[in-house]
Amino acid sequence: MTAPLKRKLLDQQLERLYTAMATGELPQWPATLAAQIEEIVFTRPHGKRREWLAALDALPAIQASAYCLDSGRVQIGQQQDATTAQRTQLYELLQTFIPWRKGPFELFGVPIDTEWRSDWKWARVLPHLSDLSGRAVLDVGCGSGYHLWRMHGAGARQVLGIDPSLFFLMQFHSIKRYLPVAPVHLLPLRSEDLPDFKANGFDTVFSMGVLYHRRSPLQHLQELKQALRPGGELVLETLVVEGDVHTALMPEQRYAKMRNVWFIPSPLMLELWLRRLGFVYIRTVDVTQTTVEEQRSTDWMRFESLRDFLDPVDQQLTIEGYPAPQRAVIIAESPA
Repeated sequence: MTAPLKRKLLDQQLERLYTAMATGELPQWPATLAAQIEEIVFTRPHGKRREWLAALDALPAIQASAYCLDSGRVQIGQQQDATTAQRTQLYELLQTFIPWRKGPFELFGVPIDTEWRSDWKWARVLPHLSDLSGRAVLDVGCGSGYHLWRMHGAGARQVLGIDPSLFFLMQFHSIKRYLPVAPVHLLPLRSEDLPDFKANGFDTVFSMGVLYHRRSPLQHLQELKQALRPGGELVLETLVVEGDVHTALMPEQRYAKMRNVWFIPSPLMLELWLRRLGFVYIRTVDVTQTTVEEQRSTDWMRFESLRDFLDPVDQQLTIEGYPAPQRAVIIAESPA
């Protein structure tokens, strides 16, 4: 007989999320959500599920005496909160969830040096946002949730991320284990699963690093609009290319070794897409080329990274000969 799944930690955190939705702290989702999540997380076949859930439940019980969510490294607890044996156990269990892509984090003095310096992206985004204080925030394609913690650190009242990866869900809960009552949650869903929230949507919706992975980018933008309340703010961060309102790159096969890149527009074309969909107050607030210092291999992400994706002679080109990655931040609003 197969032993039952260890799932206590995840069940507790999901119950907190469902309570936030039922009490109106987060926009209401369909009543079928709990059954949908049960099937995705605990029933759908996955070879690593049992190992990941066991690692979550084995995380040492340590009480964080302090935390910091408003600086570059998301820090939970201090080294003196844990014994040497607990920190060793924590380090070994967090290694279960390699590769760590987005961060950095530090738990009780154990640093997680992630592939991306996601704090650099947040530093480019944050100055251009409306004040997040008191807002209900949705982050679509949130990965393991680094930016969710930064959004709460910037004052958001409730933060919800969605990302279909079960692996990212496990990484997220290995962090949330130590801030269990924080109003920060993650659902393993796709943007296509978002309901139309109509007048009771989110105050701010983020989509960062998602648009170019969608075969229909306008459909993705429409999904984001349906998640916003009237007058709500969209924060879009995505790959762009230089050019005018008619310019977009569609790679022949791969872009920077990524298979699932479909459309990379110019900022001006992206602004046109948003206008056509009815967004207002649209502005491109930042365009920055990604560097090998911002995205790189580390002990916590031991595979190829940006340096391997660029032309070895000319780092202004990808290995396929396309313009090297540039990322733009575009802010827009849903009409009131």
